[in-house]
Amino acid sequence: MDADKLKNLLWQGRSLWITTPVIALAVIIIRFVGLLQPWEWGVFDQYMRWRPSEPRDNRIVIVGIDENDLIHLKQASITDQVLANFLNKLKAKQPRAIGLDIFRNLPVEPGHQELLQVFKSTPNLVGIEKVVGEKKNQTVPPSPVLKSLDQVGANDLMVDSDGRVRRGLMYIDPESRKRVYSFSLHLALHYLEKQGIFASEDFQLGKTKFTPFESNDGGYVRADARGYQILINYRGKNRYFNRYFDTVSMTDILEDKVPANWGRDRIILIGYVGEGFKDSFLTPHSSELLTLSEPMNGVEIHGHIISQIISAALENRHLFKSWSEPQEWLWILFWSGIGATLTWHLRLQNLFAFARIFAVVLAGGALLGGTYIAFIWGWWLPVVPPFLALTSSVIAVTAYIARTAGDIRKVFGRYLTDEVVAALLESPEGLKLGGERRQITIFTSDLRGFTATSERLQPEKVVQILNFYLECMADEITKYQGTIDEFMGDGILVLFGAPTARKDDAIRAVACGVAMQLAMVKVNAKMQEWGLPPLEMGIGINTGVVVVGNIGSEKRTKYGIVGSQVNLTYRIEGYTTGGEIIISESTFKEVESMVVIDRQMQVTPKGFQEPINIYKIAGITGEYNLFLSQYQEELCTLPEPISIQYSLVDGKNIGSSFCHGSLVRLSSNEAEIYCLNQEIQVPPACLSNIKLNLSQPNLPGETGDIYAKVLEKPAQIGHFCIRFTAKPPEIIHKFSTLIAQVSSQKSP
Repeated sequence: MDADKLKNLLWQGRSLWITTPVIALAVIIIRFVGLLQPWEWGVFDQYMRWRPSEPRDNRIVIVGIDENDLIHLKQASITDQVLANFLNKLKAKQPRAIGLDIFRNLPVEPGHQELLQVFKSTPNLVGIEKVVGEKKNQTVPPSPVLKSLDQVGANDLMVDSDGRVRRGLMYIDPESRKRVYSFSLHLALHYLEKQGIFASEDFQLGKTKFTPFESNDGGYVRADARGYQILINYRGKNRYFNRYFDTVSMTDILEDKVPANWGRDRIILIGYVGEGFKDSFLTPHSSELLTLSEPMNGVEIHGHIISQIISAALENRHLFKSWSEPQEWLWILFWSGIGATLTWHLRLQNLFAFARIFAVVLAGGALLGGTYIAFIWGWWLPVVPPFLALTSSVIAVTAYIARTAGDIRKVFGRYLTDEVVAALLESPEGLKLGGERRQITIFTSDLRGFTATSERLQPEKVVQILNFYLECMADEITKYQGTIDEFMGDGILVLFGAPTARKDDAIRAVACGVAMQLAMVKVNAKMQEWGLPPLEMGIGINTGVVVVGNIGSEKRTKYGIVGSQVNLTYRIEGYTTGGEIIISESTFKEVESMVVIDRQMQVTPKGFQEPINIYKIAGITGEYNLFLSQYQEELCTLPEPISIQYSLVDGKNIGSSFCHGSLVRLSSNEAEIYCLNQEIQVPPACLSNIKLNLSQPNLPGETGDIYAKVLEKPAQIGHFCIRFTAKPPEIIHKFSTLIAQVSSQKSP
């Protein structure tokens, strides 16, 4: 390869050569600070739980002492007399060693001399002391007799900052005294001596040499590595206490309920297992990903450490090993290079192409699978740092590739939908501010009365409702190829015909509206599940010429529409009640052959001099074949009219003058009102909005504001019909009670 080709290759792959070491170095620094340590512990714990379970170790048995034993003894604690009798029974089982994981340095009490005699006559008995502690009250001295016989081991456990025990002690070197073997090692050596195995200076035991834990081994960062520590290789889960070690109770021993040869040639561990003794710790097996933590008793943890030492010495069972720091740095660099290389070689693929995603997932799977297999063989290799290096390299190289396409990057920053982006990229004019005049179908929807309802709910609940509602509606809009231009609270503005125009834009808009109304069944099922009142939505659709394009500045651009037809669409939507779809005359002409009309109305929207025709949709035929459910409200006549006062609502303004009337007929969603003083007031116009309040003496208390829309329904002179758009909860309750009472009176 000549110099020019090499130079060209290096230049083309400059992102690869720069990204790989930079990302690796950044991850190494993050790891050195210790930010990744909890994550690496988490992976270690998960790998421990994923490992195949090991069989029970029959060389170790446990006598657990719990509250039931004390109840049986009728004592608040175990006396020296009981303990002496208990130990004598265990000695008769001829074990290789007895581990007393109970502190016994109490003052003289009845039976104390007998207990001391047992201690002196049992050379294979090992007691405990707590050695590690900065303060005097953090350490616990051993039994003086056992100490004088050198039959004491340190029962300290190394608890990590997340509260889990992953490390065990072989011995401790206190500053002011000679070396102290751990309780677990002391007992393991008792067992191994019978096999002719003794500890050498470098801790070679049988087939295995024990290597001390270092402060940066595995996922640890600057851990306390004083003494001689090892990573505990737990045999498995502790979901059931006696799964890995044969376990009996103290009462079983005292009452001779175990076989005569039960403890022969075994290590017998004695320790507290009851909840009230507070001698339990979290371990890697304490909890699954989605379960509560289940601690392991301290005596069982010592059993696992003893089992690990004996198994390693006799059977060469794996001890956990890890790489040196430079080796782990190279491992991180390797995976950083894998991520960068894969991304660079697949740079011509679409961002979400299958080959691109599959390659990254395959690399991540190889990392996890390889480290898991190594873990089974006793190697704790870094997982989180190389995975972070892999993904960071993928992101960095992807960002670099995207950055080189400056115009495309700008486009992706401006527009919200893939369809908008794709359409505008086809034309160089798409990046410029401004727009074009085009006929499109404008679609807007809004929830009826939701603002009043939301004021009574917690903000989190309001957001939860809106997110679910908008998600359901967005699914339908996408299905009918609409472009969501904007979410405005509980309102949605949708474009059909921009940026891509189609011949059936108006038809798809109407079909989408019917589908959205039908989808409200799903929304209200969820509302019922949450114990909330149902939602109702109104939809307005209009077709007209607008200016569509990029609106804003060079720093912030929005793809949108402007024009009087947008305002008209909102006016039309304002005439709807819950569950209705109303379209304009222009839209009707586009869809006349396919829609089913419920009724035609004439209205004069604000800003218009002449009335216009609007149409209420009942359904759409043809390939869509969607129809709204037809339900007629049945009004019941009230035995006594309910006095009300009402005023007109114009937009967001409520009229200052009040009219008086009475509710004479009522249903859950509609009502009929009789106007009082008909000489000076007339019923409000159809489709106008009103606010009313109750003023009935037999319905005392604050009832709140009720909002409604006047319906185009036949009524007697001086009467008019309304459909409620918002009711306070107390009104819903009062009306439901009235309707139920009237219905019960009608029943035979």
